[in-house]
Amino acid sequence: MEEHLTVGRVAELAGVSVRTLHHYDEIGLVRPSARTGVGYRAYAADDVERLREVLAYRRLGFGLREIADLVDDPAVDAVAHLRRLRGLLAQQRDRAVAMVTAIDRELEARAMGIRTTPEEQLTMLGAELYDAIGSAYPVTRRTEPRIAARVWDALGDARTVLNVGAGTGSYEPPDRDVVAVEPSAVMRSHRPADAAPCVAAAAESLPFEDQSFDAAMAFSTVHHWRDPIAGLREMRRVARRVVVFTYDAGDIGRRERFWLTRDYLPEFAGLLVDWPSLADLTRAIGGRAEPVLVPWDCADGFFEAHWRRPEAYLDEPVRRAVSVWTRVGPEAERRAVDGLRDDLSSGRWHERNRDLVALDAAELGLRLLVA
Repeated sequence: MEEHLTVGRVAELAGVSVRTLHHYDEIGLVRPSARTGVGYRAYAADDVERLREVLAYRRLGFGLREIADLVDDPAVDAVAHLRRLRGLLAQQRDRAVAMVTAIDRELEARAMGIRTTPEEQLTMLGAELYDAIGSAYPVTRRTEPRIAARVWDALGDARTVLNVGAGTGSYEPPDRDVVAVEPSAVMRSHRPADAAPCVAAAAESLPFEDQSFDAAMAFSTVHHWRDPIAGLREMRRVARRVVVFTYDAGDIGRRERFWLTRDYLPEFAGLLVDWPSLADLTRAIGGRAEPVLVPWDCADGFFEAHWRRPEAYLDEPVRRAVSVWTRVGPEAERRAVDGLRDDLSSGRWHERNRDLVALDAAELGLRLLVA
């Protein structure tokens, strides 16, 4: 690659106008940091990488403010951006394929003199289309009703609830007044239209007065926070009751009980080295920890969900929905998947884990913290 690229050359290669690049420069979105031999501003390698991400998100329909939040996220590196973009593009592709299929059906019907009804025509664009292509997204993190019941019961008589690290809105109780907090622009963009109002903020600095809510909840998100203890203390500050779904990083037996980390992904242990102990987490909210069993047919696709359905881990979209795989890196992921595939093919996995077939739920170190 050339040491640096001029504005004109970048515009030519990227298929955008020089005016667009100047606008990105003016608003601070992508600023060329190099200089040509005669002193003109030019794009260095890092500038080009950032521009690539900006243009990719732009072509996916994101607004410039959302894109700025995405590319400035210090917790996301270039590889994570590529994986995220790949997932978003795959969803866009699958939606397009589903629409083409629906159009082909209507063309066939019309060729036979059959006119589709208004309802059928609208189905092409409506909810039924997404139901039809839902099987293409096993990454979808749906609410698991049995676990949701535990969370909602722990909320007690709370009428106002703050959902911290809310993601796309799973587990938000439908019968309470909920406000969501989510720092990720991608997650906020995927929240349903009828979801609770969502504030762009981080757990460690919640923009609310003391005791603003009856309860604060956090589901499968604490491990993404820069400072889990500070975030939990913030939850305690803004609410009289706190409910958190997380895991016990100090439970050594968990890694032995879960065949995926025991036999295929030993790198998982390294992800927990600096993680606060369960005692520290519960102390931060002044509460207690309760074990949460994972049902064998868990609807939510978190890391441990498929403990009795090993074939699911061979599906890349399933893995892309779980941060563990990105954090361990592509080499470890490839080795784990190849090993599991071989063992499933040979029958070795079933021989090693024959006792799991008789279990309806498993204890894999997941915990509900309640205060």
